[in-house]
Amino acid sequence: MKRRKQIAIGERVSLELNEHERDLIIKHTLAGSNLTDRLRLVPSPGQRPVYRFTLDDLDELAGYVAAEANHAKVEKLKKELRRLFGRVADVLDSYTYEPD
Repeated sequence: MKRRKQIAIGERVSLELNEHERDLIIKHTLAGSNLTDRLRLVPSPGQRPVYRFTLDDLDELAGYVAAEANHAKVEKLKKELRRLFGRVADVLDSYTYEPD
């Protein structure tokens, strides 16, 4: 079993998304602006496209991606969203909140 890194509640973790993955979230999910506004910021040339989320935000984002993957009519879009969900889920599974 993979050991999860403990972080404080409210601490943010990194999620690297390429332009296509960002577009999938922004254009094909019902995620609110509280999650998508930060994705609209394009990194400077030479910088990695890394976005910071709390675990709660990531969990919410994963739910939107999964819901759209489950309802997508186009098979290619469904596969892309499922792959993206898997990446978000991997980040979520890497962390846990510190016990109170």
